[in-house]
Amino acid sequence: MYENIGMNAPLYTTEILRLAADLPEYHPLDREDGRAEVRSPTCGSVVTVAVQLDGHDKVEALALKVQACAFGQASTALMAKHASGCSRETAAAALEALTEWLDGNSDHPGLWPGLTALTPARARKSRHGAILLPFRTLLAAIDEAQR
Repeated sequence: MYENIGMNAPLYTTEILRLAADLPEYHPLDREDGRAEVRSPTCGSVVTVAVQLDGHDKVEALALKVQACAFGQASTALMAKHASGCSRETAAAALEALTEWLDGNSDHPGLWPGLTALTPARARKSRHGAILLPFRTLLAAIDEAQR
């Protein structure tokens, strides 16, 4: 099931805290093509993502503002670290795979690098909204840019 991680396992591992601390600082983009701000209904976390797309509608640069727990921050850091070159299709596939994994319907969180670091949250459904939030926001920002 949840890879033998139960409710008694430590919630915030050293790796999750390290990822949360690695969250990039906000820097405005030279050109903002799309922006989205999404709030998690389960925990109230808020992530804002602004994207600059290249000529092939892939993420060239992004800017972030994050108000979230350590899991939301860690997930955002992982999303941001690997967003360069991401298309809408890639972002949508990452969100779907991550959702399936968190829900226990898949044994792997998908192809987005590093997401297995979030394994301690699989057994804690209340954290899922914060983990999915940066991917939902990235997808919404790309959609806004493509309108």
